[in-house]
Parts: sequence; structure tokens; C-alpha cells
Amino acid sequence: MAKRGTHARQQASFVVLLIFVLTGFLFVAASVSADGTDLRPTGGDVGSLLRERSERIDARRAEANTLRSEIDRLSSSVSGRSLDKLRKRVDALEPATGLTPVRGPGVRVTLTDAPDAGDLSGVDPNWQVVHQQDIQAYVNALWAGGAEAISLQGQRLIATTGIRCVGNVVILDGVPYSPPYVIEAVGDQTGMSSSMITSPDTASYADYARRYNLGLEIEQLDAVTIKAYTNPISLTFAKAPAP
Repeated sequence: MAKRGTHARQQASFVVLLIFVLTGFLFVAASVSADGTDLRPTGGDVGSLLRERSERIDARRAEANTLRSEIDRLSSSVSGRSLDKLRKRVDALEPATGLTPVRGPGVRVTLTDAPDAGDLSGVDPNWQVVHQQDIQAYVNALWAGGAEAISLQGQRLIATTGIRCVGNVVILDGVPYSPPYVIEAVGDQTGMSSSMITSPDTASYADYARRYNLGLEIEQLDAVTIKAYTNPISLTFAKAPAP
């Protein structure tokens, strides 16, 4: 009986030791994941957290742009017939890929949640907020109307850009944005305006805007500047299908 009791105590001691080791491991892992910051965000409101995250990402983007400019400067100092030929080809392709800024006449579309969203009796709150498909509808209509370049919340949109809706915010290239959502486009103003009128999806949003007090403002602008796309590009290459 004594031997069994001693053996049981040894097992209990081993279990306690194992629990302490695992707990210590979890604390270390949490510290590394937090990178020295508090895992529980302080400040409270969602808007402050969104602004804080956007500012951090903007700072990282600025650092990446500085490094990219330095790389471009160093590569341009290297000459050679083959390298110069490739550089000219890259320069010719940049406008179509969204890697150069574009300026010209265009339009601005502003979409906003209803000010009384969730307060009207008998009205589904989802009908009074801007959704991912609403933003995508206007972006698609602008492309179809002849837009040369488009931005959302000041960020350039390219072929690989994904627009996602998470809760009541939109995620664009990993950055969360809250309404109002501002879409700007450079191109044929008449064509883009006509496309937004005739598109079934944008017409549906316009109808909801009238019925449920959603925000919709479309402006014709003499000059719109769409900055170059500066985020990493995940697409390796693309090839147009044969007609």
C-alpha cells in the first residue's frame, strides 16, 4: 500500500510539473505573438481600433515604399543592353498594371450607411448599411463604363485587389475601413455615368438608398488623381485567353 501511495504521489508531482511547464510555454508564446504589446486592445471603441490598425499598416507601407524606391534607384544605375530592354518593357507595362499614378477628369461615388440604421421599426438593419456587393457593384460599373483607374478609400484597385466585408467594415488589402466609402475613378465621365445608371446592381442600390435613407452621392470632377498601387503583388503572371 505504501508503495502504491508513493507512486501516486510521484505521478501527481509529475502532472503538476507538466502543468507549470505548459503554462510557462503559453505565456512565452503569447508574449512573442504580441511582440511586446498588450493582446487586449485598450481604448474600447471599434473606430479607434480601426484607425490605430490603419495607421500601423500605413507606416509599414511607407517603409516598404522607401525601400522600393531605393531598389529602383540602385537598379537604374546598372546598365546593359539586355537589362535596358527589359526595363523599357516593364515601363511600358506599368500603366496597365496600376503601378503608375493617373490624373484626369473623372467621378467620385460616396456610399454611406443610413444615419438611423437599426432604429426603424419593422426595417431590417441590413437594408440600411453598405455591403461589399454594393461597393463592388459601383466599381464594376465604373470599369464597364471605361474607367482607366479606380481607387477606394484612396487605395488603388488593381486586378488582384480583393474587397471583403467583415461585420460593418470593409477590408481592403488587409486594412479595415468604415463608412463613408469613397470610390474615385479617372476616365470617360459620360460612359461611367451611363454605366452606373444602366447597371442592375447599382440601380438596386440607388433604389434602396431612396427607400431606406442610405447615402449615395455621385460627383463629376474636372481632375481626379489616382495614386499608384504600392502594395505587394501576389500575381506572378497572367495571360489573356485566345479569342
